[in-house]
Amino acid sequence: MSAVRHCAIIGGGVIGGGWAARFLLAGHDVTVFDPHPEAERRLREMVTLAERAWKKLIAAPLPPMGHLHFASTLAEAVAEADLIQESAPEVESIKQKILSEIDRAAKPDALICSSTSGLLPTRISAEMQRPERFLVAHPFNPVYLLPLVELCGGERTAPETIARAKAFFASIGMHPLHVRKEIDGFIADRLLEALWREALWLVHDGVATVEEVDDAIRFGAGMRWAFMGTFQIYRLAGGEAGMRHFMAQFGPALQLPWTKLMDVPELTDAFIDQIAVQSDDQSGSWGFRVLEAKRDDCLISIMRALKAQDFGAGATLASFEAQLGRTAPQGAPLRLYQGRVPPEWIDYNGHMNDSRYVEICGYATDALLAKIGMDAAMLERGFSYYTVESHIRHLDEMKLGDGFFTTTQILSHDEKRLRLYHRVLRNDGTEVATGEQMLLHVDTRAHRATEAAAEVQAKLGDLATAQAGLPWPAEAGRAIGMK
Repeated sequence: MSAVRHCAIIGGGVIGGGWAARFLLAGHDVTVFDPHPEAERRLREMVTLAERAWKKLIAAPLPPMGHLHFASTLAEAVAEADLIQESAPEVESIKQKILSEIDRAAKPDALICSSTSGLLPTRISAEMQRPERFLVAHPFNPVYLLPLVELCGGERTAPETIARAKAFFASIGMHPLHVRKEIDGFIADRLLEALWREALWLVHDGVATVEEVDDAIRFGAGMRWAFMGTFQIYRLAGGEAGMRHFMAQFGPALQLPWTKLMDVPELTDAFIDQIAVQSDDQSGSWGFRVLEAKRDDCLISIMRALKAQDFGAGATLASFEAQLGRTAPQGAPLRLYQGRVPPEWIDYNGHMNDSRYVEICGYATDALLAKIGMDAAMLERGFSYYTVESHIRHLDEMKLGDGFFTTTQILSHDEKRLRLYHRVLRNDGTEVATGEQMLLHVDTRAHRATEAAAEVQAKLGDLATAQAGLPWPAEAGRAIGMK
């Protein structure tokens, strides 16, 4: 089976546009077919929004963005595609027809995926001649930021199709969740549907406004859901005795008539108007695109915070960044870290605080260590590199919102020591700081220096050999200038 290089999008709305943006930013060429007259404008706006978000979120060098094309027919769009993502309206008969057309026009080994949020894959693929290469790949909005994608095959989907899809979606920074049994709504939407039904009743019965319902989630349980979900949170609520105690203590409450899960309030015009008016009041003067950007910024902040804990969606982000670092070109200073100066990095002078330059160099060092195999497994074995000396030179200023990147050169290394030279540059190429570091490989349990593992030394040696032709930095080894 060929690797996925070229993707096709059938239906370029909110979900299809989000897919297109993620594929493009991950370096894949994308061809889109959508007959709507405004489709290209809307999709290009979404790609711009997604590019803004990824520059804030991803702290590793991104691959060159793929090329975006628009096709005049479905057949033209899918003809050369290795993966086709169908994101047509959520109507079974429409999807059956479109998937059948895709099946006839696509390459024999192309993966065909549907973004359906709840329709059964066996039913929507019923008219396909080769349904073994079809599966549901259900994402969540915004697709270019949220990592979850639910994968669900139909009765005739081949196991290797699921395996190929898992590998591909993981390679573009997503968390593939295999739904092993066909079920309406899959997993996530069934949970969301239960919450949505109860939320509608609370508004319908005058218990709460739409804003109050949202506040109940975003200031409470929603924050916990971001990193632990439901079962793990309830396990903690059971104390040291765990889930068994929680179920014994709170399980009987499930028999009380607290929810109306099987009933839905009648969606009369008056009730819909009530919800719409309250929703407009909640959003106030915030425009649609402004709200989208605010949503993205909040998600970025949460995911970056979770990355620092190597937990939940943050662990997926960290893994994707490490993957991008491993595929960076060699034979030159390594670009291992990039970012944009956030508000919390600004000091009383309106410039980036001195300590943040050390932090940036530290992130670049962490990325290099990941490249040579100093991962969680190595830490578990009791080995790590410790920084024993650092020297920062401040050459220029960075201000709020400035984009930057680092380059890293391996100056020297042996069995125990590693000497690195980082440069911090603004995106316009201006060098703003340099950082020189000496690291020592240690046995963390014995608290002493020790030789690095052979495989670590080999990877480090390969990188150093690739950089052998680089000039020695004139400032390397420089002490404080004033005696």
